[in-house]
Amino acid sequence: MIRHLFTLIWNRKRSNFLLMAEILLSFFVLFVVSSLLVSNFYNYRQPLGFTPENVWEFDVDPGQDTTDRKATLRLLVQELQATPGVAAVTWTSSNTPFSFSNMNTDEYRYKEKKAPLTERYDADDNMVRVLGQKVVAGRWFDRRDDAAAHSPVVVNQKFAEEMFGDEAAVGKIMTNDKHDQQWQIIGVIEAYRSGNDFAANEPALFDRRVLQDSGKVGNTELPILLVRVQPGSGAVLEQQLVRKIKQVTKGWDANVNTLQENRQDKMKFMLTPLIALGLVGLFLILNVALGLFGVLWYNINQRKAEIGLRRALGATGNNIGRQFLGEMLVVTTLGVAGGLVLAMQFPLLGVFGVASAVYVQAMLLATVLIFLLTAICAWQPSRIAASIQPAVSLREE
Repeated sequence: MIRHLFTLIWNRKRSNFLLMAEILLSFFVLFVVSSLLVSNFYNYRQPLGFTPENVWEFDVDPGQDTTDRKATLRLLVQELQATPGVAAVTWTSSNTPFSFSNMNTDEYRYKEKKAPLTERYDADDNMVRVLGQKVVAGRWFDRRDDAAAHSPVVVNQKFAEEMFGDEAAVGKIMTNDKHDQQWQIIGVIEAYRSGNDFAANEPALFDRRVLQDSGKVGNTELPILLVRVQPGSGAVLEQQLVRKIKQVTKGWDANVNTLQENRQDKMKFMLTPLIALGLVGLFLILNVALGLFGVLWYNINQRKAEIGLRRALGATGNNIGRQFLGEMLVVTTLGVAGGLVLAMQFPLLGVFGVASAVYVQAMLLATVLIFLLTAICAWQPSRIAASIQPAVSLREE
């Protein structure tokens, strides 16, 4: 039967070649779309590495105030911390969770090995209380680091794996290209995906910055305060905190958002291209379905004499239907095989920079979609072919 199907396909190789090319191209596009969608779905299911619920972000703007900003911030953090309903307060850099700000660097070295591109965050001793990062090795910053010989840092597991492999990261001392700065890793957290819910778990490093050390906050630095509040806190506490900020800072502006609001805004921003990809894939599937249905319908009309002759020789309607369905599945297999050859180059070249498992899942998804689409499109024309009576088809010829 298989040999017979290949013979029929070869005899109509010109039309079948165009059909295989269409299937190959459709498979390839579906694979690309599936790779991106599977990758984002895989990232979405990974832990964020922190708890954004009940955390408010205060964007404090000193404006033209040239006083000692660090002293003002120290007093402000103390006052906010003492406010009923506030659980913890931290001072950090502008690349807060779900923001549109980044601080990437690759300056770190260990035994001449260059670190991967890493997102760096400013953190103080209270950040772990505010965001709830899970420390899996070592510890978070505390007062023991005040007299540290090297600048203490905390990294996530992704950074530790890429930088040190199977070696323990805690205690390692890193330097820069000029060897004039040194950082010592004192702790490792599980993960930290602060960009958005679809962000990959990229290398991250937290650099300790406390308000008690020397120096002032630069004029270009706008302090960001993250405040963990008690569950159920609302507008009353928010207004109270804003008033306290203005009183302590003598007029600094303060804008407040919850991390959950920032998360929803970032989600909408990220969903737009994903929805567009989904619509592209849906439009492609619809066009392929219409094309396949039209080709099969045309083949049936062109092969009525062949169908009538087979029916006259004793072939049943089911035999005719299975033949057309089998031909379509063989053509689809040949087209998908060519598409798989192209798709296999993606993990080898690391085109999208995702895990190999994502490419494999995308290949399987695209293959299933193409075969399912082909079977659905071939089902109705095959039924029509099976219902053709030999006397009718031969009389028409």
